[in-house]
Amino acid sequence: MSDTTPRRRGQSQRDGDTTPCHRAQSQRGGDSTPCRRAQSHVVGVALLLAITTISMGALTAGVGDVVESNAAAADADRVADALAAMEPSESTGVERHDLAFGEGSLTVESRTVRLLDGDGVVAEHEADALVFEAGERRVTFLAGAVARGAGNASLLDERPPIATGDGLLLVGLPVLNASGTASVAGESVSATLRTETSHERRELGGGEYRLAVETATPGAWERYFAETNASVSRRAFDGDEHASVVAAFPGERTGYLVIHETKLEVET
Repeated sequence: MSDTTPRRRGQSQRDGDTTPCHRAQSQRGGDSTPCRRAQSHVVGVALLLAITTISMGALTAGVGDVVESNAAAADADRVADALAAMEPSESTGVERHDLAFGEGSLTVESRTVRLLDGDGVVAEHEADALVFEAGERRVTFLAGAVARGAGNASLLDERPPIATGDGLLLVGLPVLNASGTASVAGESVSATLRTETSHERRELGGGEYRLAVETATPGAWERYFAETNASVSRRAFDGDEHASVVAAFPGERTGYLVIHETKLEVET
């Protein structure tokens, strides 16, 4: 018996990690505070590591979102500049404009512009819109104007070629005629906008005129027309996909309409 006692004591000293806790508990009448402190320390370190991991993941995702947003904004800027540079009201014949974006799509969408007087529709044209989209970014060329955004939050970057004066109304109306395919989409896109423009001028005579523009960016057009002292409303015309913003120009005016017929091709 005496030969085995030292081994058992040694064994008890070398037994698992719980021995110090058992001793502390026996010495303090069951008080296991040192064990609890050790366990709390381990739990605290684990929580800190978990929180750090989550924070790093959220930071990485946030940085990725910022990078994507900045890239989309840069693409929208480049496309807006390219669309504004077309200027059908100031060009004649064939012109080419470079277009590039990192990711997105460029499509042609049907839009109608109408000029009305007290008797009804004086002129109606399928003007069409050239629309660029990248994520939540949107740029639209329509009737010579370039708008950013969509809906009521949209803003005009480039004004349409419309002029008003004492007793006069001059409406310049660029009309896109997209031949073949004018749509392009994907990543690292480089294309050329090829336009061929001709002009037709019509004298409309005297009247009280209203201009109706079918658009998915009504906010931009309403603010623009309000700045020209026109009364602004909205109207849905039969057959149109979107409602039109209608600007009523006050008083009797002599009206002129200049159609800038623009054949458009997107070359890639």
